[in-house]
Amino acid sequence: MSSTKTLVNRNRRFANDFGAADLPIVPKLRTVVLTCGDSRVDPAHILGLELGDAVVIRNNGGRVTPEFVEEIAALAFIVTKMDRGEPAPFELVIIQHTHCGAERFANQNVQRAIKEQIGVDVSSVAITDHDQSLKDDVERLRNALEVPGHIIVSGFVYDVENGRLREVISPAALRQGSNAHLNNNPKPTTPSLTCESLANE
Repeated sequence: MSSTKTLVNRNRRFANDFGAADLPIVPKLRTVVLTCGDSRVDPAHILGLELGDAVVIRNNGGRVTPEFVEEIAALAFIVTKMDRGEPAPFELVIIQHTHCGAERFANQNVQRAIKEQIGVDVSSVAITDHDQSLKDDVERLRNALEVPGHIIVSGFVYDVENGRLREVISPAALRQGSNAHLNNNPKPTTPSLTCESLANE
């Protein structure tokens, strides 16, 4: 049996007991998770996400690329409009992981081979130090003025050998002072992911 057939059969079993037709567009945890596309790092498993909990975006290495900046900016815009123009709590959790394939992109020979043979430049997503990569990515978001400053951003490294998250960047507003409006104008919200709940310490 092909892998595709296996997946389709699993979907049929899933659909037999489907009861989530009324889920809202805005995720219940008001959170976006950015992580790597590696099959060992599935947010539904490592974070215990249920259907409708969070928006999940995955790419090579879980990096903040120009494409991701555009995606998060557009999502934030839509959510703000749905909140009647008021910037309500909205979180971004960035998760990289140990033994990532993007670490191989740091090898100059690998970069050169990929560039020469398929015309793709992977240097911008190469990872040599996960802590520094996360800090660089948050700084890239901070400098992207199309991304609202009130978004709460945090960064973690997931260990594929023990299943644990290690906090690198504590949850904080992308730009200083951007959450003042939220504190002065409280409104009912759904629970959001926090460092404590993510790390499950």
